[in-house]
Amino acid sequence: MTPVIETYCHLRNNRIFRDGKLLFESPDTNLKDFLKSAYKFLNPGYAKFYKMDELSKLGFLAAEVLSPAFDKELRPEETGVILSNTHSTWVTDLRHQQTISDTENFFPSPAIFVYTLPNIMTGEISIRHRFRGENAFFIFEKFNPELITDYINRLIMSKKIKACLGGYVDRSTDGYDVFVYYLRSGKNSTQKPKHTAAGMWKLYEII
Repeated sequence: MTPVIETYCHLRNNRIFRDGKLLFESPDTNLKDFLKSAYKFLNPGYAKFYKMDELSKLGFLAAEVLSPAFDKELRPEETGVILSNTHSTWVTDLRHQQTISDTENFFPSPAIFVYTLPNIMTGEISIRHRFRGENAFFIFEKFNPELITDYINRLIMSKKIKACLGGYVDRSTDGYDVFVYYLRSGKNSTQKPKHTAAGMWKLYEII
């Protein structure tokens, strides 16, 4: 049985959408301020958020938006986190490069790399929501629902997990793009989209 999507969200253009409906909109014109205002709106009470880089913050906030739908009756090892993007931590890497490229203003700092890697993002989401199932992050040339849906569905078919947070969390010098969803096996609803590549393309492009 193909799993169905319980809920999904987009973070784009300083707005947050849940299940295709506008949940939050910020007048802030830059990502840094948008992230702060979105955090205050969701109010998760997670102080480590402020130590994260922008990529991790985007993924963390997306998980918070979907968290009311998380099945609390599942064991921690029954929920996985499988995410992807295109630019990895390119923006943070550029910022670090700027600290070492100018010999007259040489100030490299390890603080730049605190909470920066993609696996830090999936790890923080897992810690926050007590997920201990399969955890992976893929880097593709573009949004790749074919591989992600196949990977997650195989995990569920093999009974390694029963639920999963999946999707795409990307941050580049041109902006950001977030599409994250939560699925649960064993549900057979004709009202909810099935977890297929075609279905994911449709949801990804809905906003």
